[in-house]
Amino acid sequence: MICHSIVEISKNPITIHLKIPILFKHFVHLLVILIIVMLKEKFNQYSFILDRTARRVKQYAQTSFSSHGIDLTVDQWTVIKTLYEAKDLTHKEIADECGKDQPTMTRIIDLLLKKGLVMRVENPNDRRSLHIQLTQMGNEQVEKLAPLVKEFRMKAWENLTDEDFQHFTRILNKIYSNLETT
Repeated sequence: MICHSIVEISKNPITIHLKIPILFKHFVHLLVILIIVMLKEKFNQYSFILDRTARRVKQYAQTSFSSHGIDLTVDQWTVIKTLYEAKDLTHKEIADECGKDQPTMTRIIDLLLKKGLVMRVENPNDRRSLHIQLTQMGNEQVEKLAPLVKEFRMKAWENLTDEDFQHFTRILNKIYSNLETT
């Protein structure tokens, strides 16, 4: 229809006035659709960018752990650091704090048990409930590795200002709160 209108425009000057509004209407309609698609695409890209960046940060940390002879995964580090700060948590509480599901957390804790970094302790108020605590070796490991891990993490913030960090934190917290279930 658009090509047909262009042909008619070139043949008949009277038809020009009739066909231009139709062409313009089609053009505007296509432009609006394109803008909507671009806006949707722009907002769809944020999850790709977040995921890609999170994977890169985790890969960088894991590579840094390995190159420094640290026999831990990033997830294992997160668990022992969380326990270092909280001292005594259940599996579920650790899973919630670390953003992992309970089966994954059980596997991580089992590996940390084998390494001698954590121990399971019966809850004195409820024998069915087990708490996880760091062993002496686990505490020493966190104290020894924390400065090095901080150094790895700071690599991601190179060339970023405090203002950048504040904006980043505000935006991520806003996205997180937008998705909270009530």
